[in-house]
Amino acid sequence: MVRFFAAFQLLLLIGFLSSGSESLQFDLQSGHTKCISEDIKQNAMTVGKYHVVNPNVGQPLTDERKLIVRVTSATGNTYHYSDKVESGQFGFVAAEAGDFMACFWAPDHQPQVILSVDFDWRTGVAAKDWSNVAKKGSVEVMELEVQKLFETANSIQEEMYYLREREEEMQDLNRSTNTKMAWLSLLSLFVCLSVAGLQIWHLKTFFEKKKLI
Repeated sequence: MVRFFAAFQLLLLIGFLSSGSESLQFDLQSGHTKCISEDIKQNAMTVGKYHVVNPNVGQPLTDERKLIVRVTSATGNTYHYSDKVESGQFGFVAAEAGDFMACFWAPDHQPQVILSVDFDWRTGVAAKDWSNVAKKGSVEVMELEVQKLFETANSIQEEMYYLREREEEMQDLNRSTNTKMAWLSLLSLFVCLSVAGLQIWHLKTFFEKKKLI
């Protein structure tokens, strides 16, 4: 029993550390842009929510306090775009792996204003709405926790496979670079020996003409 609870706590800790979520608040000045990146695996689900904090609660936000938001992949494909909004959300399954960028533009305005933006970005297991899962499935608390752990374990396994593929790619790149450097070193050595030989031949010819040797 003790071992079971220890293993359970360990898995729960791993699940907590491995869940990809990023919740933050940042300030954005008029006429400026802020981009946030997230490394997302292929076929991984990701969701995000954002809104501009209203400094005057109860009153509508004016146009200079609205945002232009774009979410793009590493190859430049657009997955979400909103123009002059005060809040929004996005959700998609990544068709490609890499660093995805969420960029926020504040329209230029004089005098300048500072926008405070709340942004919550979740990926993988953290992107799943577990409260809806519990409501739809009518599952018990323990069953829900086990299901979370199962999803987390699958996510960790996929992450390990992904990291292994990246490691193999880096090893191939290192081997290719080492091979090229070896050939470059041999070429440099050949050039140096050739130049030294030409210098010796030139000096020998010069001294022979001067009848010094």
